[in-house]
Amino acid sequence: MSADHFSTWEEAVCWLKQQADQNQLVIDCYYDDPLIQAVERYYRSEEWKAVRFELNNSSGAALDVGAGRGIASYALAREGFAVTALEPDSSNLVGSAAIRALATESGLPIHVVEEFSERLPFGDGEFDLVFARAVLHHTQDLKAACREFFRVLKPGGQFIAIREHVITRQKDLPHFLERHPLQKLYGGENAFLLRQYAAAIKQAGFAPLRIISPWDSPINYAPHNLQSLQRDLSRRLSFNIPGINRMIQTFLGLPGVWFLIKKMLELIDNRPGRLYSFVAVKS
Repeated sequence: MSADHFSTWEEAVCWLKQQADQNQLVIDCYYDDPLIQAVERYYRSEEWKAVRFELNNSSGAALDVGAGRGIASYALAREGFAVTALEPDSSNLVGSAAIRALATESGLPIHVVEEFSERLPFGDGEFDLVFARAVLHHTQDLKAACREFFRVLKPGGQFIAIREHVITRQKDLPHFLERHPLQKLYGGENAFLLRQYAAAIKQAGFAPLRIISPWDSPINYAPHNLQSLQRDLSRRLSFNIPGINRMIQTFLGLPGVWFLIKKMLELIDNRPGRLYSFVAVKS
């Protein structure tokens, strides 16, 4: 199947949902129906619990950039934010029409705007939070998008960009795209070097910037939680030999051991497309 097999993302997702062997991927991407149940599952997920910690009980006006079906818009509204969901795709399944239907069904304060992140149709300093889930790596102009995010934030406002694909070298990009399970359906996937993300955010004016590594939070390693992540890692390290598997799993669960293992993994992990997240402030 070629990347241009489908003419729209909605067509690609419709096809994906019909494939019995892709059911877990559909669930992990929150493409399953009914939508209200999918967004509620995201709101209860370990990923969102970790995001909630980053929000630090803040409130006000939130801009959810690249909102898709509205899973983060829903979660932000549940946290008490007045949400503006920015989504250029108008489709009923994966776009702005889905978000509008979700807002009506849930009764939550979610306003939908169809536009791209590089040209935000808002005045300066309108938002207390700009939130972007798996958005930056899709931008046509990363630096311009970050400048726009900075512009529409109030002083002291928070910028949170999560689950962004990172490559170590530019030549790793084709390998990442070849292995991405959704790239072959419609295209549009991408990844940047870690320093490119950091530079774009800092040059926009954000300070300080905190970078969350792939192994540091369920924000990045979801749908795993910590226990399932350690189980999967021990299975791989033990070649799934039962006795060795149990021993490694017990070792990983010891106090302090996971912290050291995690730091080691951060140094040696060069997987193309691994996920990083970024938390910054408009000072």
